[in-house]
Amino acid sequence: MPEFSADVLVALVTLTAMEIVLGIDNVVFISILSGRLPSHQAALARRVGLALALVMRIGLLLGISWVMGLTQPLFHLMRPFSGRDLILLGGGLVLIAKATWEIYDKLEVLHEERPAAATRGAFALVIGQILVMDVVFSLDSVITAVGMANEIWVMITAMVIAVVTMLVSAEAISSFVEAHPSVKILALSFLLLIGVMLTAEGTGQHVGKGYIYAAMAFSLLVEVLNLRYRQKRAPVALHGRFEQGRTGAPPA
Repeated sequence: MPEFSADVLVALVTLTAMEIVLGIDNVVFISILSGRLPSHQAALARRVGLALALVMRIGLLLGISWVMGLTQPLFHLMRPFSGRDLILLGGGLVLIAKATWEIYDKLEVLHEERPAAATRGAFALVIGQILVMDVVFSLDSVITAVGMANEIWVMITAMVIAVVTMLVSAEAISSFVEAHPSVKILALSFLLLIGVMLTAEGTGQHVGKGYIYAAMAFSLLVEVLNLRYRQKRAPVALHGRFEQGRTGAPPA
């Protein structure tokens, strides 16, 4: 039976809040990727992506000894590199490349409407990319959980609550991002920033996440003020593959 005490409850609440904050990266990434799909597939991709994130986190927690083994040095190249470092470094570089490509794709590339077969292929590709980045985000989340709590059930409960919160908010976040092109570019810039942070962590340069999230929050606040100021002006139309299938979206 789980043992409840004031310390356990404080750990649960604190860890849940931390997991929700860490999950923002995941939600933004999934929202951006699912935005490449037709509307009838986008919601399914978000649900599948977050379900995979939860499965990944719980699986890593149950294999906690393996996860902690990832922090042991594998080789030295000017500094010791562990398995965790390599995963964070690779994930950071992928995130930087993906965010850069998405910005280019939205601003510079014209797309024609794709046939149904291409749509199915795009769905599988999006789920594959979400799965790869889920590994990176989940690893960071699990290591944080291990440092903040001692009970496995506390960690799993916090992660379930956090993912359910992300599931509830993902639709609203995605709709808001899709409705405002400038917010979409800002979200991609956030992914660039997170990619740089992961790359720095992978090379041994610790960057306080508080600074990153504070900068993101301030930037988002400025953008909200801009949206209120420009609310009577029509926004620009970003390029996209399946915009014809979205309600109220301008054609690509």
